[in-house]
Amino acid sequence: MRPMQTETFEALVIGAGMAGATAAAHLAASRRVALLEAEESAGYHATGRSAALWEPNAGNADTRALTRAARGFLEAPPPGFSAVPLLRPRGALHLAPEGQLPALEKALAGWTGLRPIAPGAARAMVPALRPGYAAAAAWEPEVMDIDVAALHQGFLGQFRRAGGALALRHRAGRIWKQAGLWRAETSTGAVLAAPVLVNAAGAWGDAVARAAGLRPLGLRPLRRTALIIDPAPWPVADWPLLGDIGGSWYARPEARGRLMLSPADETDCEPCDARPEELDIAIAVDRLAGALDVAVRRVEHAWAGLRSFLPDRSMAIGPAEEAGFFHMVGQGGYGIQTAPAQGALLAALVNGEEPGPLAAILPLVDPRRFHEVIA
Repeated sequence: MRPMQTETFEALVIGAGMAGATAAAHLAASRRVALLEAEESAGYHATGRSAALWEPNAGNADTRALTRAARGFLEAPPPGFSAVPLLRPRGALHLAPEGQLPALEKALAGWTGLRPIAPGAARAMVPALRPGYAAAAAWEPEVMDIDVAALHQGFLGQFRRAGGALALRHRAGRIWKQAGLWRAETSTGAVLAAPVLVNAAGAWGDAVARAAGLRPLGLRPLRRTALIIDPAPWPVADWPLLGDIGGSWYARPEARGRLMLSPADETDCEPCDARPEELDIAIAVDRLAGALDVAVRRVEHAWAGLRSFLPDRSMAIGPAEEAGFFHMVGQGGYGIQTAPAQGALLAALVNGEEPGPLAAILPLVDPRRFHEVIA
């Protein structure tokens, strides 16, 4: 039997979704990088199913800091990065039924840029809002739509132009360290090696850690359902993102005058090609009907994706316990809006550079914070 041939790089990145593409693009500026993806296309799972927004008040402190740090890039990406704008104004309307008034008061006290508006003003924005549904409401004007596909392809293009190698249908199986190099044997039989390996495998992040002989971080993939409906006769193109402040449903306009709807579900799920369940679709329709005078005659399309969270719902960006192995996982539902800043932070840590203002969040995202609590 002939020995397997090993191709050597300066960094390996596992997972070509938004996190992996961002990490690979930033690292490729100074290193020869291989980006390994198990599927036939990059971004097949969470990235390709995301209806992302730029939401400055979303998530924990690390997410908010990364979101703010990403804004400049998203507003003005480098020349040639994208042929279309990455951000478009949307705004968010937060509704509070009677039982959710304390949650709205807490948000008004703690969020930036959020202001109360009268229920009548909310109905002026969304005329289909049922009278009496919202006891109070608030308006968040800074929320923006993100063109997820353009952002993802922009980073992949940047990566390729820098000389990076994208290896599709290369599922990383056996991973080990030998002679100072991390080695990954893929489903094709190829072995790739580099002194640096970045785990950006999303819901499969703990599986990659185990394959490398490292302790898992405690990733918890949670299924999120979404569906597309025709809200006719309501013209919804100019509606904001809207939902209850308690987080049990949300809706936003989509192309062709359609409305995207989600029950904001978080259902434990093994890493997989997630599919929607009929019960979650029915719950979404029922919650919409309670809030809006929109008749759902037919669900045109439904899908599900996995949002993977760590135990404290902050991210893991940085070195593992073994030299040369880095994590970039646990983005939850916020991986798109923080992507440019995540990639820059990861590259700074790999290259031993000063991370600038983001240094303040390093304790919050250090993967080693779990080593004492996870066996």
